[in-house]
Amino acid sequence: MNCPLPERMRPDDLAHFLGQSHLSSRLHSLMQAHRLPSLLFFGPPGCGKSTLALLLAKHSGRPYVRLSAPEAGLQHLRRSLAGMEILILDELHRFSKAQQDFFLPLVESGELILLATTTENPSFSVTRQLLSRLHVLRLRPLGHEELTDLAQRGAQNMGLELTAAVAELLANAAHGDARTLLNLVEYVTALPDDSRDYEHVKAALPEVLIRHDKDGDKHYELASALIKSIRGSDVDAALYWLACLLEGGEDPRFVCRRLILSASEDVGLADPSALRLAVACQQAVEFVGMPEGFIPLAETVTYLAMARKSNSAYGGYLNAQREVKLNGALPVPLHLRNPSTQLQKEWGYGKEYKYPHNYPDAWIAQDYLPPELVGRRFYQPREQGEEARLSQWWRKIHNIKKSDV
Repeated sequence: MNCPLPERMRPDDLAHFLGQSHLSSRLHSLMQAHRLPSLLFFGPPGCGKSTLALLLAKHSGRPYVRLSAPEAGLQHLRRSLAGMEILILDELHRFSKAQQDFFLPLVESGELILLATTTENPSFSVTRQLLSRLHVLRLRPLGHEELTDLAQRGAQNMGLELTAAVAELLANAAHGDARTLLNLVEYVTALPDDSRDYEHVKAALPEVLIRHDKDGDKHYELASALIKSIRGSDVDAALYWLACLLEGGEDPRFVCRRLILSASEDVGLADPSALRLAVACQQAVEFVGMPEGFIPLAETVTYLAMARKSNSAYGGYLNAQREVKLNGALPVPLHLRNPSTQLQKEWGYGKEYKYPHNYPDAWIAQDYLPPELVGRRFYQPREQGEEARLSQWWRKIHNIKKSDV
């Protein structure tokens, strides 16, 4: 009974494993396989990643060792792998690129079967070389019914019975995390007998009702929802997702970075002051810190959501980028090259270049693109906010009508 409840409740048979029904047939196939492939279990905390790795390793009958990446340097790793055929490695994303590269020859040769877990999107947290050698199994958070069932099972293990209302409360508080749920069940069992009703339990719960995993997918999902709400000019939704991020413990600097990018990509030239405000917000948050930092963040999110939108600068760059990727960077025309030496002057560098400030309105017609691209238009102005005014002069000197854009 000294063992924590989540560990006591860890199943020793796949038939007793709760959740991940979408992987059921795949897991049974792996159980029957003559030799396990190297696997990466990807999913949020408490969804059963390590449990599945342990079940597969034990069922294989091969010698295995379980390690946690934050605690295992390469020297410790080498010592621990002596005589082992399977390594269960928790939190693979905590290993550096060089540390992940250590596994490449071992996994590729079949000398080692790697069963790794990660809460971070492997597309960003695992090297491409190692990822290509692993089969990725994506796990989901446990559903509400699964969690309420697990709460009752955990309570029975602790020798008590939960009311349906309390089981529901704990399931809601666990946010799909079985480990959190069982820890809460253990927490409730330590309360006095007359304090295990719904109201007492709700008042006594630790502060876990609002949280998100800053290193997992929800981190990016909430940020995506915030930016899309700003892009869609929905102030209320943008403020809601901002609150979800901040109340969940998100690093405000991450939010500031997203807002600066949104100010450039989505608001852009329709309201150039948006970028100044976003940068000022980052400085203000750094200066005042949290929790008061939510005030400039809320102001900036509100402004960005209400501002007129134009992604013309962003789109213009993507158009130019596409051209460069397709046809490569073309040579700079001679008249645009800086003649730093006498020899370069003899080669024609800078010849026939016209200095705009020497002409009326500081402009003179001349080509700035390579000859092959003269006349190509990457930037497409929008009639939104300030951009209409900003692009007016540009249209005039290039004889571009609104209908041409």
